[in-house]
Amino acid sequence: MDALLQSFGLLTSTLIVPMAILGMVWGIFGGALPGISPSITMALLLPFTYTLDPIPAIVLLAATYVGAEYGGSVPAILIRTPGTNAAAATLIDGYEMKKQGKAGEALGISLYASTIGNFAGILCLILFTAPLSQLALQFRPTTYFALGLLGLSVIATVSEGLLTKGVLAALIGLMIATVGTDPVSGVARFTYGSADLLSGVPIILVMVGLFAVSEVLEQVATKSQWDAVKGNASRLKFPNWAMQKRLWLSNLIGSGIGIFCGIMPGAGGTVASFMAYNEAKRFSRHKEEFGKGSPEGVAAPEAANNADAGVGLIPLLSFGIPASNSTAILLGGFLIHGLIPGPVLFDRDPTILYGLFSGLIVASIALIPAAYLTLSVCVWLVNRPKPYLMAFILALVLTGAFSINNSVFDLGIVLAAGVFGLGMRYFGLPMLPVILGLVLGYMIEANYRRSLVISGGDHTIFLEDPIAVVFLALSVVFLGISLVQEFRTRRTDRPAPPAT
Repeated sequence: MDALLQSFGLLTSTLIVPMAILGMVWGIFGGALPGISPSITMALLLPFTYTLDPIPAIVLLAATYVGAEYGGSVPAILIRTPGTNAAAATLIDGYEMKKQGKAGEALGISLYASTIGNFAGILCLILFTAPLSQLALQFRPTTYFALGLLGLSVIATVSEGLLTKGVLAALIGLMIATVGTDPVSGVARFTYGSADLLSGVPIILVMVGLFAVSEVLEQVATKSQWDAVKGNASRLKFPNWAMQKRLWLSNLIGSGIGIFCGIMPGAGGTVASFMAYNEAKRFSRHKEEFGKGSPEGVAAPEAANNADAGVGLIPLLSFGIPASNSTAILLGGFLIHGLIPGPVLFDRDPTILYGLFSGLIVASIALIPAAYLTLSVCVWLVNRPKPYLMAFILALVLTGAFSINNSVFDLGIVLAAGVFGLGMRYFGLPMLPVILGLVLGYMIEANYRRSLVISGGDHTIFLEDPIAVVFLALSVVFLGISLVQEFRTRRTDRPAPPAT
């Protein structure tokens, strides 16, 4: 009760409410801009927090983080461009719904699932910060390696019906992930003397190039016009009661996986989104709709990445360890005001945490009206003539990519990824496994090699970690189930022999 009273007092005596709303709106805009990641959106606000009191400053940054995770779904649905890494899973079915004239429904489902995921993540953040952080402390390099393999098992589902091409695409992503500094020895690999590649190939640049630039190039190559979103379809539509009943399992799966991945540094919203998409398809009664405009395929990843955003603050608040680029920016916000997040903060100044939790709740409530105010502009853009929209998207993508590091080299990466993505489209290679391999590559390699360093090269160390054994077993089970389903599908689609 004391905590509740303090939180209520902070809401009425500080700038928590306006900062939470401002951060949410700014985050939606930042997430909706291709090439502008949540961390960049937060970093743009960081200088302005110097003049604020500590609690409103932290709330402003945290609300921006939450808003950007939802905002990334807007361009993913409307223009097949993930505004954030985690939105890559959303565009699979979101963009298909938009092509069917259901953009408003897709945006409404995304908003509905994001709101549920936000509240689920924040509730777990408030109630289980200490216990869940204790669980995360038990994770060793072997555990993270097994978690990465579990994430790769999703490839069987996102390979568009051909596992061989999916594995090949994932290997390409894993190869790109090896560029940069060796995680164990510190030696530069595959950089060819370029200092810009020492930190690796930025994932957001590759994603924007593969999805956005390749889409622009393909649209330029095909002179046909797409159908504009017309009538009521251009308005955000909340799912009706029947649709909500259909989506409850997807939202539950997405929120659960988002919470699960959020407590573990290194997993992140991207892994959570793909895993949620995979599991939602596995347990859906409408598997045939996935990849063709499934509402469940939109709801599950959105619930996952938004739940992950809330729970992802647990490692930072409990141990002072940022689990992602965005939480690293938030850590900078703490340090600016002389605050060190961690166990000591719970004892010395719990008011900071009460204010942060209250601000996140306000931001989640503000998500729905903020989305209604900002989405109309994005829908309006979709209805513009194709040449103007393509030119605008390309300019926006290149501007966003350049603004990250003010580097012309980054523009080269984006354009190269776009040309490469166009080639993948030509040869029928799926792009999602590339992103999955790129996201999980560092986690798998670094923790695999660290495990072998600890064991002196003995691979039985992976069997000595019970959590890792569970993850490895789940990977085998998931992959086996997917292989059996694909085998059955091929047998069903095989033409019958001619009658004699």
